[in-house]
Order: sequence, then structure tokens, then C-alpha cells
Amino acid sequence: MTLERLTIERLGSRGEGVARLCGTPVFVPYALAGETVLAEVEGDRARLVEIVEPSPERVAPICPYYGMCGGCAVQTLAPAAYAEWKRRLVADALRNAGVDAPVAPLIDAHGAGRRRATFHARVEKGAGRVGFMRARAHEIVEIDACPLFARELAGALPAARAVAGAMAARGKPLDITVIATLDGLDIDIRGAGPLEERESSALLEAAAAHDLARLCNHGRLVALRRKPRLAIGAALVAPPPGAFLQATQAGEDAIARLVLDAAKGAARVADLFCGLGAFALRLAAHSRVCAFDSDAAAIAAMQEGARGGAGLRLDESGARDLFRRPLSAGELSAFDAVVFDPPRAGAEAQAQEIARSALGLAVAVSCNARTFARDAKILVDGGYAFGAVTPIDQFRFSPHVEIVAVFRRAGRSPRKRSLLSR
Repeated sequence: MTLERLTIERLGSRGEGVARLCGTPVFVPYALAGETVLAEVEGDRARLVEIVEPSPERVAPICPYYGMCGGCAVQTLAPAAYAEWKRRLVADALRNAGVDAPVAPLIDAHGAGRRRATFHARVEKGAGRVGFMRARAHEIVEIDACPLFARELAGALPAARAVAGAMAARGKPLDITVIATLDGLDIDIRGAGPLEERESSALLEAAAAHDLARLCNHGRLVALRRKPRLAIGAALVAPPPGAFLQATQAGEDAIARLVLDAAKGAARVADLFCGLGAFALRLAAHSRVCAFDSDAAAIAAMQEGARGGAGLRLDESGARDLFRRPLSAGELSAFDAVVFDPPRAGAEAQAQEIARSALGLAVAVSCNARTFARDAKILVDGGYAFGAVTPIDQFRFSPHVEIVAVFRRAGRSPRKRSLLSR
């Protein structure tokens, strides 16, 4: 490891400053573009030691754990420059994939803050530690609070510590996912394996002491004080343990608003990778919707929510592995529009079927700029033209960015079928 004076050329896709040393890129966490820094360099990684000449865009961090906790990569970049960096992450990914598309300004969807968090718990030297991981390391950074949390998540850390304490004797690393619901905190533990009787008793005490709505271990119920529910459009949905949902309520609302605007007037809509129905349950107030996802428990929760929502037209829906068995071009011809929101791996196989279909409208939602750009290229090569591409920021200060993009096929109208073929 050597101490080097570096000039930061740009901010990279992971929020690290990128410099060059003897022509080789060097990545410097917490450094900003245009800065001159002293850094300890080892290979292509560096540790920031001193900022010799700060960027005029540098501002003070809002969190005392910044620079230790790996949850935030970019807290010291002024808001306008930060928004442009995130917008550019999407624009650069599209350009690298060979796609020419204008990217709209970033929408700030942090709102009231994070309603979902996953804490890591480790037993180190006989003592339990709960917090987030240090950047690029397996070390736990213990925290007392996070300024990015919504008010409803305020009790999450004390509850996670109590859960970790109840499991400390077995010494296993744990992931503790906490979701703020209408009925209180919903916690699911991962990494513990089957519980012993004394652990179950200790967890029951922790659930009572922290007034948890529900506590589960690997999806298995440990304690249920109140059935946790989420409001999705006009429906109330009881999520399965550890269910995925957008990190902020404002983020879900912003993405759904763009999806609904794009699909306005579509009589039949397919919602693929639908999860709990963040889009399907909203679309079903105006269109007939068929929704599919590989998570059978999420599908069941969505369907139950739809039955309790007045006037929702949720048609045939079910569990389906869209990676291995995407809706075919023929099946898609039963619809006027398709919405697809895959996990970070993207939806390559499904995009290929959409490209082969006669669908006039496709709305893509993504949390990964690189796989989004790959799938977008498939649609463009298949004859679709870009409408709007909108980046959305609900993971403030991180390199994660949500994307909503609209694709239209000119001069072609979908053929209608009464039933979705199998």
C-alpha cells in the first residue's frame, strides 16, 4: 500500500471517485469529481486519507456514520450535482448498450423516508453487534439511528437488537428485515435455521416488549400480535414474511403514477413480475389486469387484497417463473399493454417475447440501469420506439436508481383474445 496524490476525474457508477495512477483506474470511496486527494492505494482500491483540494460541489454529510457505514455512498455531493449524477447513470448505461434515448431529470422520491431496512447481526468477541455493513467489508458498523428512516421505522433498531440478543447464543450471522406496516413493525429473520424452544420463548418476549405486529423466522411464524397490512391503491394487502416492496412510499407512488399514466386507456393489461401488486392493484381500478410472479405467496396476498377492494378488475393471475417461462408473443397478443418490473437481473427472456409480439405498448420498470439498458435494446431492435425514460431516486445517497420507461410500437395494434392461453 502506497500513499499517493490523486486527481479525481469523475464519480463512478458505485459512487466512488475515479482517478488514474500510471494509466490504471483507481477507485476512491467518498471522493468527488475534480478533487485532489491523498489516498492509500492498493491495486485499484484506495482509502481516502485527506482532501487536499475539495470540489466546489462538496457539502457537509448529514449522518455521523458517513464514511464508515456502507449504506450511503454519496452524501457530500450538492443536490443539483447529485441529481445529475444519478440521471447520468441511466443515460450512460443506455449509451453503453448502443441505445439512443433522452433521459428525463431525476425525480426525488425519498418522501418521508425508508419504510424497509435489512440489518445485519453478528456475534463478535462474545458480544452481539447490529447495524449495517462497512463499505466493501464484512465488518458491522453499529448505529443508533439512521436519518433516512421514515418515522414509522423509528423502533426498528431497538427491535432488531432485541431479536439479535435472543439469538446470540448460537453465534450465527443474521439478516433481520424490518418493514413498517399500517399495523406496526413486521420482522423476518434469515440465517438462524430452526429455532430451539428457549429461542422461541425469547423471541416471543422480544415481540411483546417491542409491540411487533409480526415476527417470523425464515418465513415461519414465531409471534403474531396483529396481522400486518399495507395500503396499495384501494386495496389492503397482508404481505407474506419478508415480502419485497419499494423502499419508500413516495417511491412506490411515483413509479405507479408513471405506469398508470402510460397505460391510460388500455382495456387489458399484463403485469409481469407483479409482486404484491403495486401496479396491478392500481391498474385494476381502470383496466382488466392479469398479473404474474414467481412468488406464490405474494400472488395470494395480492389476490386477497383485490377481493377486498371495491371495483378492482383483477382477472386471471398466478405464480409463474417468467425467467424460464415468459409470456409468449402469442399470449401477449391478448393484451393492449404490458408492464414488467423484474428484479436486478432484468427480464431478457421476457423482453425477447415482447419484442416478437404485436403489443403496441410496453412499460418497463427497473432497479438496475445496466440490465434495463440491455432489455431496452432488445425492444428497440424489435421495433419499439422510446417514449419517456424517467429515473427515480428513492435510495437517497446510494448508487441505486429506479427507472420507468415507455416503449411504443408505431402502426401496429394488438389482436384481442378473450382468454390468456396456457
